Amino acid sequence: MGEDFENVLQSVYNIWFMPKFAEEIGGVCVWCKANGRINTDADFLDSERDTYRDDGSTASTAVLIGNHLYVANVGDSMAVISKAGTAIALSEYHKPNRSDERKRIESAGGVVMWAGTWRVGSVLAMSRAFGNRMLKQFVVAEPEIQDQEIDEEFELLVLASDGLWDVVPTKDAVSLARTEEEPQAAARKLTEAAFTRGSADNITCIVVKFHHGRADPASSQHD
Repeated sequence: MGEDFENVLQSVYNIWFMPKFAEEIGGVCVWCKANGRINTDADFLDSERDTYRDDGSTASTAVLIGNHLYVANVGDSMAVISKAGTAIALSEYHKPNRSDERKRIESAGGVVMWAGTWRVGSVLAMSRAFGNRMLKQFVVAEPEIQDQEIDEEFELLVLASDGLWDVVPTKDAVSLARTEEEPQAAARKLTEAAFTRGSADNITCIVVKFHHGRADPASSQHD
């Protein structure tokens, strides 16, 4: 499942980070929904076509254009940003017991029931995901997109799977990440914290630090 998850993230990167994203800032969210989620979900399902598996995955993606941060989320991964040390969630879990998600699933003919936790058809504990062919009619890959205007108070962004968030509260994650200068070291500290706290799920984490006022090295080379 780890390799599949990495392939999905690479597909999301290839599709959602294309130059067209920067061509029309006003149309970024519409283009992302119309192309990114369809292509990525189709690629995932196609990769499973000749197997006996019915895997699925989630993704949280962030794109910074100018001073606007667009976060697209599918499933139970989550993006959290730090503003002057305060943790702010930029996405919300897609869980079957969310009132709007439950209504959507039941309207499509699906069933949400309790089986240790709330699940779609007593099987899947999330309501949106890539893949999951057998439940595709109910478990869609439509992302929810947030637009956050960024200023100098914003310090860092944490993108992580539920293996982190299940055991590390958002406030703790921001506090831990702020203790490290390098984002890779911050991500490592967070994953180690989740493991130490007993996470039993996949722990995937990326930390992005904002360098306000610093010149882009690539731009400087052209001057």
